[in-house]
Amino acid sequence: MMIEQIHAKIESLMPDILKSIQRMVAIESVESEPLPDAPYGIGPKRALDEALAISAELGFTTKNIDNKIGYAQYGDGDGDYIGIFGHVDVVPLGKGWIHNPLGGEIDGERIYGRGVLDNKGPIITNLYALYAMKELGIKFKLPVRIVFGTNEETGFKCVQHYLTKEKPPVFGWTPDCKWPVVYGERGRGLIRIVNKGNRANFYQYLNDFILSSPNNGVKLGINVKDDDFGELIMRGYTMGIDDNGYDYFQMALSYPAVKGIVELGDIIASTMPEGIVYQLIHNWDPVLNDKHSKYIEPLTQSYAEVMGERLEPVTTTGGTYAKIIPNIIAYGPSFPGENGIAHLPDEWMNLEDIAMNAKIYGSALFHLAEIL
Repeated sequence: MMIEQIHAKIESLMPDILKSIQRMVAIESVESEPLPDAPYGIGPKRALDEALAISAELGFTTKNIDNKIGYAQYGDGDGDYIGIFGHVDVVPLGKGWIHNPLGGEIDGERIYGRGVLDNKGPIITNLYALYAMKELGIKFKLPVRIVFGTNEETGFKCVQHYLTKEKPPVFGWTPDCKWPVVYGERGRGLIRIVNKGNRANFYQYLNDFILSSPNNGVKLGINVKDDDFGELIMRGYTMGIDDNGYDYFQMALSYPAVKGIVELGDIIASTMPEGIVYQLIHNWDPVLNDKHSKYIEPLTQSYAEVMGERLEPVTTTGGTYAKIIPNIIAYGPSFPGENGIAHLPDEWMNLEDIAMNAKIYGSALFHLAEIL
């Protein structure tokens, strides 16, 4: 059975997968001062070069797009394609590590290092899952790309640039969230309430409408919810003084797809007395896909094949490249219960999890090949 051959091939590739992850982790790819040939700094550029070098060593066609993003491709053509989007930039190393953050050290049954989970490890794992397909002679009607972004942690500018140079995929995923299939991502709005009037009235308003309210925004009238995402959440409260010297209160809205940020903003503004002003600082719209689509069902099936348990697609409060790249969903790599690992000292992945990830991605690619 081909699925068994794919999984066996992936098991045989595990030493190479780990070595390639270590090559990537050794590069401190934190955004820094831009250079003429390194728009996000030398670290992200070096990581992109290394990812493309590994891809070329595995026999893939590669393309570097202005040192901002690049990809490995299996199959010919520059039209429709399947796209798997990950990133090779990382957050700062920080302090408190026991293991070398750039070492990719294997200690017991885990590998440690900045980026092993977020996101160098998972995108390299996808690269090798595709390599297993190539080595087994499995063909796709459409090319498959493994895309390496370099600015995910600090703005998503790399994928925005990608879309100015390349068409979006017909389908794909980003391995930068959790299992099982993530078919939707909440909207994420950052709003600011600015006081241009009486300070006492400003504080009274905050107390009456926000601070004394549940975090669903019921007192503001924005306690919306739907079946896919659940209820709106207000969080991340901060206060400060803006560049014009006005007091402000700022918070994030994690909101379902039932209402957009403009409508939510109008509702909030309608509660404000004279002298208090609503401002939208930043927003990512919700992403919602059909969880029963012909593309998503094979991904759900692939997880079940490897893990022996069918888990229905879910949504997330997080934000991934799916916010920017059309037609992709978040798919892996963290298993249920594995929370709060990325961005912390001693970032890790279980070696067994890496193998399971690779097998799931291999199964998913195989099943997509059957329907495309």
